[in-house]
Amino acid sequence: MSKKIGTIIAIAILALIGLSAAFFTVDETKQAIIVQLGKPVSGVIGPGLHYKIPFIQEVIHFEKRLLDYDASPAEILTEDKKNLIVDNYARWKIIDPLKFYRTVRNINGANARLDDIIYAELRVELGRHLMGEIIAKVRAELMAEVTKRSDERARQYGISVVDVRIKRADLPKENERAVFGRMKTERERQAKKYRSEGQEAALKIRAEADRERTIILAEAYRKAQELRGQGDAEAIRIYAESFGQDPEFFSFLRTLESYQNAFDERTTFVLSPENKFLEYMKNIEIR
Repeated sequence: MSKKIGTIIAIAILALIGLSAAFFTVDETKQAIIVQLGKPVSGVIGPGLHYKIPFIQEVIHFEKRLLDYDASPAEILTEDKKNLIVDNYARWKIIDPLKFYRTVRNINGANARLDDIIYAELRVELGRHLMGEIIAKVRAELMAEVTKRSDERARQYGISVVDVRIKRADLPKENERAVFGRMKTERERQAKKYRSEGQEAALKIRAEADRERTIILAEAYRKAQELRGQGDAEAIRIYAESFGQDPEFFSFLRTLESYQNAFDERTTFVLSPENKFLEYMKNIEIR
């Protein structure tokens, strides 16, 4: 009796092991194929619970999500014969697991194929453009073309290349110093040009300011002379009117002004008594 129970238990355990080996699940982010003795025997299996022959057939899972490919930096020659060290990456996914398994087997094999495909397309496309265009102008269009052509070639391996991008594009170390020297020389040339243009503009501004200063001073002098002439004329007119009203008094006043301007404590005059300059002093009593 005990032998029968042990046998039943053993059979049950074997059945459970067989059932666990026969059924499998595929996650929503995965896709799978069944392989028997290394040869695919099923189509693409989607998410859910599935059955296989235990111990004979094997399930191989493949990622449905986007995968990353990060290439090692490589040297590429541009149209103007400049060497660039290009560091690129790509996003790709498995679109045909059966073809993928038959051609590249796994992710490592796919990366090796992508390395060849993308590098070749980059080399061809970059070789059609100047270095300045690659760095500053047409990179987006260039990457779109590389992505399109890489995808066309990768589909024979069950792969779709979604996007290819350049992370960095550097000059080789031996060229950096020469390029830096040329850039420095060009910047110095531009700086000298700007300085000379600035000096020329400064000279023009100074000349214009000097011209305006000369005009302003000349105009001010003209107005001053005009006002002075008007003042002198008005003074003469006033003097003339005053002289006309009382010529004797005017003559006396002018003579006193002359005395004031001519005499001081140290002045000595030798004049005859009949001199007209002493006319108003003849009747002055000296005490």
